Amino acid sequence: MVTSAATAGGPARPTPPGKRKSVTGTRKTIAAGFLLPALVLLGALVVYPIGYSLYRSFFDQAGSSFAGLDNYKEIFTEDTILTAVKNNVIWVVVAPTVSTALGLIFAVLTERVRWGTAFKLIVFMPMAISMLAAGIIFRLVYEQDPDRGAANAVWVGVHDTFAESAGFPKAHPLPVHPLKAAAGGAFLTKEPVTAGRQVQLPLVGVAPDKMPSDAKPAKAAEPDDGKITGTAWLDFTKGGGGRPNSIDAKELGLKGITVEAVKDGKVVATAKAGADGTFTLPTSADGAQLRLPADNFREPYNGVNWLGPSLVTPAIIGSYVWMWAGFAMVLIAAGLASVPRELMEAARVDGATEWQVFRRITVPLLAPVLAVVLVTLMINVLKIFDLVFIIAPGSAQDDANVLALQLYRSSFGTDSNLGVGSAISVLLLLLVVPVMLFNIRRMRRERRR
Repeated sequence: MVTSAATAGGPARPTPPGKRKSVTGTRKTIAAGFLLPALVLLGALVVYPIGYSLYRSFFDQAGSSFAGLDNYKEIFTEDTILTAVKNNVIWVVVAPTVSTALGLIFAVLTERVRWGTAFKLIVFMPMAISMLAAGIIFRLVYEQDPDRGAANAVWVGVHDTFAESAGFPKAHPLPVHPLKAAAGGAFLTKEPVTAGRQVQLPLVGVAPDKMPSDAKPAKAAEPDDGKITGTAWLDFTKGGGGRPNSIDAKELGLKGITVEAVKDGKVVATAKAGADGTFTLPTSADGAQLRLPADNFREPYNGVNWLGPSLVTPAIIGSYVWMWAGFAMVLIAAGLASVPRELMEAARVDGATEWQVFRRITVPLLAPVLAVVLVTLMINVLKIFDLVFIIAPGSAQDDANVLALQLYRSSFGTDSNLGVGSAISVLLLLLVVPVMLFNIRRMRRERRR
C-alpha cells in the first residue's frame, strides 16, 4: 500500500490505489490531460508526416502502384542524387568543424581584447540575418565581375599588385596598317625594319577611356643612326577626322607596350614604348621584323569563378561559416566563463606556455560545450537548403546540390517524383537520427556527473 505524505497535525493517510500521484505530487491523469494537446500536435506535425513519407516512399511517381525499393535504389544510382549525398558529407564534415574552430578561437582571443564585447557583437550580428538575405548578399559578393563582386574585387586587386595586367586586351591592326597577325595572338611587321628609318606600329580597338591615364599625345620618333626607332600609338581620333597610318594631334601613344625584334624566330632585342608611344631598339635589331607579343593583348585578369562547378560548394560553405561562427563563439564563450581560472594560473606558474594551457586545459574543459556546438551545427547543415538554392546559379546548381535541395527538386520540380522525394526525406531522417542519439547519450552522461 502506497501512503501519501502526512498532513499537518495528523498521521499519514493511505492513498487510494486508483489515485496515485507522481513524484512531483501531481496525479497522472491530470498530467496526461495537460500533455494531451502537445502530444496531439506532435503526432499531427511530426509522427504522421514521418509515417506517411515512409509509406509514400514505396510507391511510384504517380502514387498508384507499389514500387518496392526502387526509389531507394534510384537514390544511390542517379548521378544528381549521388552528388547531393557527396556534398552533404562535405557539409557535415567541413562546415561544423570550421565554425566551431573559429568560434573557439574568437571566444578565447576576445577574453584578452579590450573591446572584446564589441567584437563579439560584430561577429554575432550575421545571426540576425535570415538565410534568404544572407544568400542574396553572398550571391552579390561572389559575382564574377570585379566591379560588382566584392570577393573578386579584392582578389583582382591583390593579383594586379604582384602581376602586371595587360594594357591593351582588344587592340589590333587594320588591314591598311603595316602589321599582320602572327601565331599565338601576336602581331608582326609585314616587312623587316632598317636602322635609321622610323617605324610605325599603329593599332585600333582600344577605347579612349581604357588608355593609360598618363599616356601622352603620340609623336614621331627621332631617327637615330644605327638604331631602330619608332612609335606605337592608337590610330584613332576621338570624334573622327583622323587619317590611318598617320600620327594625328589627338591620338595617344600606347604607353608600356612591349616591342620585340625577331630574327629567324629568335628575339634579339626588346623595348617598351614611352608615354608618347616612342621606342628605341639597338643595332642588333637591324633587318629584323618587329613583333608585338601576345602578352600585350591578353584579357585582363577577371578573378576567380567562385560560383563555378569546382568552387561553388566551398563558397557556399564560406557564407554559412560567416553566419554561424558567431553562434559557436557565444556558446563557447559562455562555457569558457565557467572554466576555473585557478587551473590556468597554476599551469602558467608551473611554466606552461599559452599554447600548452590552451591545448591541455582550456580545450579539455570546454569539450562538453564544443560537443554541443558541433552536434547542433551538424544537425543544422544536414537540412541546409536556403543558401544553396539562392547562391548557386542555375548552371552550377547540380554541382552544389544537397539532399534538402534535391528533396525540393524531386518533390516539386518540373520532373517531380514524390516517391523519390519521400525516399530522400527518409534518408535525411536516418542521417539525423544517429546524431540525435549521440546528443541524447551525451546529455544523459552529463546529467549523471
